Amino acid sequence: MSPQQIASIAHIGFLVLPNFSMIAFTNAVEPLRMANYLSRKKLYRWSVISCHDTPVAASNGLTLAPTCKPEEVPQPDVLFVCGGTGIREVVDERVISTLRRYAQAGVPLGALCTGTFALAKAGVLNGYRCSIHWENLSAIREEFPAIHFSSELFVMDRDRFTCSGGTAPLDLMLNIIRQKGGKSLAADVSEQFIVERIRDEKDQQHIPLVARIGSGHESLLEAAIAMENNIENPVSLEKLAEDLGLSLRHLERLFKRYLGTTPAQYYLDLRLRRARELLLQTSMSVMEVTVACGFQSSSHFSKSYRGVFGYPPSKERQPETHHSVM
Repeated sequence: MSPQQIASIAHIGFLVLPNFSMIAFTNAVEPLRMANYLSRKKLYRWSVISCHDTPVAASNGLTLAPTCKPEEVPQPDVLFVCGGTGIREVVDERVISTLRRYAQAGVPLGALCTGTFALAKAGVLNGYRCSIHWENLSAIREEFPAIHFSSELFVMDRDRFTCSGGTAPLDLMLNIIRQKGGKSLAADVSEQFIVERIRDEKDQQHIPLVARIGSGHESLLEAAIAMENNIENPVSLEKLAEDLGLSLRHLERLFKRYLGTTPAQYYLDLRLRRARELLLQTSMSVMEVTVACGFQSSSHFSKSYRGVFGYPPSKERQPETHHSVM
């Protein structure tokens, strides 16, 4: 969707599935409420929808009411599926057929937490990039090869809005609110919720390495930990392999097989992610960040940063051109 189309969103539907994540749902609804309150306008309204005839309980046991059946609610401008625990058991034919009807009607679709699985199961995510909670990434990638699953906090790909869950829906909604109410309103909403900054699509979920590669790969884990502990003064890959009692070729095979990358690229990405955190969350100068993240020159740092994020590190310090800086 274009920024203008996102700005036109006014009615948001939330299709809640049994055992949905209450924190993800609340972090999606509350920014909308606050945007209305601060703007003193009815910018947004929302409907809570259920495919079942009984009140829907969240994974924490609290029940959400009132809810409406899909046919009782005017067609929303976007529909978010709210998932949680036991997602495979609750995505039944009623849920799948409901999602397919909305898709056929041209309604943009979204998902919070494991709700992405419901969209995938309904076949309405093929060819899209999307996000899901990191615990589900490995299994769902194998099951739905036609979908590109990302480790980003949230993904806005054309008419699909998917989010990893937890507090990430707050950031997704703030980015949506920004299109309608401007950067100032989005900043005001974030300040009301004591949010330090609005994260964007370039922010990644922090996925524990053991969750990405499984247990039984101590050498790979030790290598990654050593890299994390040597950001400012990077160690050579030859020295790293030697310290682990491995050959460099063996180390490269481990990274390629279990992480799909090279040790050098993994190390560089690690340093660049740390650099972005420092640029966004501290007052350190770009040169200070360059040194703190182990880059020998500002030109090398800028070129590497642009290669990953699409813009130079200096842009992180320009609120008018990069909206996540508060």
